[in-house]
Amino acid sequence: MKREYLDLIRSIERLHRRFLDVLRAELNRIGIHDINGVQALLLANVGDEAVAIRDLVDRGYYQGSNVSYNIKKLSQMGYLEQKRSPHDRRSISITLTPKAMDVVSAIHQLEERIAKSLGEETVKIQDLVSAVRTLRQVERAWTEFIQYGT
Repeated sequence: MKREYLDLIRSIERLHRRFLDVLRAELNRIGIHDINGVQALLLANVGDEAVAIRDLVDRGYYQGSNVSYNIKKLSQMGYLEQKRSPHDRRSISITLTPKAMDVVSAIHQLEERIAKSLGEETVKIQDLVSAVRTLRQVERAWTEFIQYGT
C-alpha cells in the first residue's frame, strides 16, 4: 500500500504541473502571452464570482505561495478588478474583467475538447468517477491528519 500511496502522491503533483503546461500551451496557441498557466487557472477558478483575496487559498482557487504578486500582475494587465469592502476596508475582493472572461471561456473550451478526446480514447467515465472518489478519500484522510494527527 505504501508504494501505491507514494505513486499516487507523485502522480498528483505531476498531473498538476502537466495541467499548467497544457494551459500555457493553449494560451500560446490562442495568442495570449502576458499570463502564465497558474494565473490562467486562478482566473478560471474565480469565474464570475466576486472573491475576497484572503479566500482564494482557503477555497482552493490558488495553490501557490505568491498570490499577492499574481493578483497585482493580473490587475495591472487588465484581467482583474479589485474592490475594497465597504464594511471592512482591509478586505479586498476581486472580479474578472471582460478580458479575463475571454481567457476563462477559452479554458472551458479546452476542457471540453480534452474531455471529449478522453472519452474517445480508452478512458471510461466510471474510471474517472472512481479516481475522483479515491482522491477525495485521500483528501479527507489528509484533512483528518492535519486536524487530529491521525
